[in-house]
Amino acid sequence: ASRFAARWLGFADLLTLGVDTRRFRGTSTNLKRSMMRESLRFFDALVREDRSLLELVDADSTFLDATLAKHYGIAGVEGGGMRRVDLEDRRRGGVLTQASVLTVTSQPLRTSPVVRGAWILDRLFGAPSPPPPPNAGSLPADDQQDDGLTLRQRLEQHRADPSCASCHARIDPLGFALENFDGVGRWRDEDHVGPIDASAVLPDGRATGGVVGSTDARLEAP
Repeated sequence: ASRFAARWLGFADLLTLGVDTRRFRGTSTNLKRSMMRESLRFFDALVREDRSLLELVDADSTFLDATLAKHYGIAGVEGGGMRRVDLEDRRRGGVLTQASVLTVTSQPLRTSPVVRGAWILDRLFGAPSPPPPPNAGSLPADDQQDDGLTLRQRLEQHRADPSCASCHARIDPLGFALENFDGVGRWRDEDHVGPIDASAVLPDGRATGGVVGSTDARLEAP
């Protein structure tokens, strides 16, 4: 779990990752340790118990302590030890919705649908996108700009460049399905602009409604 899964899934350097604690209040080294322990225990159980690989994207339990349970808004978990917790809400479950992964696929001040979508293609599908062209440009490090645009609107402007459109057609729908999770993996219904739009249309034309719909689409994929 620590030598393979942490590198494969990208959370090995979580403890040293920069997160703006003014933007994402409550984030601490102790919380990041709990995030990492969840993912380590989850993968360890997957292997030791010979569980289905599909649980990587859709599981009905995870491992929490009181710190991480509070972060997730899950009641009834007390104490500092990690223990298996049954999940009643399908918006949690599997590595895609674990705070360790959601944090390392974000920027210090905002989420990143591009990084999250590229992570899914690379780490789970084994189909990484090519590197961006030299003149691809970049999005602001902070999504709270005076123009009031949403991150989705900024990416729509970015995709107007034909050299960027083809890759983003594969990446962005997967990333936007996770947009209800903030930069440290907490669920949110709104951001600083308004209600979160986590809808997406996958490259094969299927429309998804956020993380649950996207998870179902992945499970149904040939």
